[in-house]
Amino acid sequence: MTTWWRHRSIRVRLTLWYAAVLSAVLALYAGGVFAFLRHSLSEDLDGGLGDDREVAEQMLERTPAGGIRWRAEPEDDGDEAVAGRWLEVRSPDGTLLYARPSGVPADVPVRRLSGPYTVDGLPVEIQVARSEEPIRRELGELLMILGAGLPLAVAIAGMGGYFLARRALAGVSRMADRARTITAERLGERLPVENPGDELGQLAAVFNDAFARLERSFEQLRRFTADASHELRTPLTAMRSVGEVGLREHRDAAAYREIIGSMLEETDRLGRLVEGLLTLSRADGGNLSLKREGVDLAELARDVAAHLGVLAEEKQQSFAVEASEPVPAWVDRLVIRQALINLVDNAVKYTPPGGSVRIIVRDGGPGPTIEVTDTGSTRRDRVTSAGRASGWPSLVGRSRHTAGESIWKPSRGADRRSGSRCCMRRDRRRHENNCRGAIKALDAIERASCAG
Repeated sequence: MTTWWRHRSIRVRLTLWYAAVLSAVLALYAGGVFAFLRHSLSEDLDGGLGDDREVAEQMLERTPAGGIRWRAEPEDDGDEAVAGRWLEVRSPDGTLLYARPSGVPADVPVRRLSGPYTVDGLPVEIQVARSEEPIRRELGELLMILGAGLPLAVAIAGMGGYFLARRALAGVSRMADRARTITAERLGERLPVENPGDELGQLAAVFNDAFARLERSFEQLRRFTADASHELRTPLTAMRSVGEVGLREHRDAAAYREIIGSMLEETDRLGRLVEGLLTLSRADGGNLSLKREGVDLAELARDVAAHLGVLAEEKQQSFAVEASEPVPAWVDRLVIRQALINLVDNAVKYTPPGGSVRIIVRDGGPGPTIEVTDTGSTRRDRVTSAGRASGWPSLVGRSRHTAGESIWKPSRGADRRSGSRCCMRRDRRRHENNCRGAIKALDAIERASCAG
């Protein structure tokens, strides 16, 4: 039964529930009507018996011979006025002294009322009776009407309930039909919202919000795939080019060593990219294991500057690290180093020749802060982060000149063409309460856009 019920449609289940509840309500109502009518008819019958006894007490008299008679001989004993009513007067020993119109028949269901009485000094037992057939006939007719009318009423109400349920759930069918047409290539479509105020409208709005998030996620995935493909193709192309150049003519051992060294450099670069992608994948899956340790952020900034300083020199950019004292922090060194490399690489990439890039490390305010500033053109960079919940920018990191997707903002008061800056800040006041996913083992670290 449970399996059958679960496989029915909502319209059928709503209709069956409606019919069942209506049947129960109508059954209770019919039972109440039947009980009330039977009680009312029974009271009327008892009241009639009481009236008959009072009339008998007033109309009975004793004859000179010691018998009992009616004060005025009735002429209507066979009329409808006394049909179904009987009167018997008996002596204390049970002898029948008087009956009107006749004795109580044995084959008729009757209700009796009897009691002692004294007629002109003669003790007697007065018994009045009335037939119960009228009551039973009326109750039987009522049961017949209810038995025929209630199923018909439930059937009509059930059909009406099915029609209403079908009409009320028509919006769900339309939403389901539209949802079947929404694929990865058509994520821009949305479910119809006929009435935003009702439950179905709210459900459609929630699904539309989910589709919008999916659309954004798919778009981000496409961009990420394109960027990753570009980044992976660059070292592969370089390796192929170097190899082809090396095969064009015979060279000495030193030249081949140089070619092989160049290929190994590109291989290392490719390995770092693959490792970064793998780290990002693990972080998104919640399987990233972070190892926190005491790190001097000032020393880390100098190490990154030494690593990327050659890029700034090639573009004749000034590169400086401003850190007057050690800035200790309890973080994952590799993650923070990769995040800082991403920021500095973006700053160098989008700052024109002759510009400047600075890394400012300080310990103040809510906690240790690393700030990267440059004098490049105004841009809005988006950094995708597996450690987003922890507040640090991405493990792999990618930036795009895409307006409207920004965690970097121009400096306050500066010309919109004068550059931008981004800072990473560790908040000592917040801990693991706000961590989630792969970063839930870390203290919560806020990403804050500076002076934006």
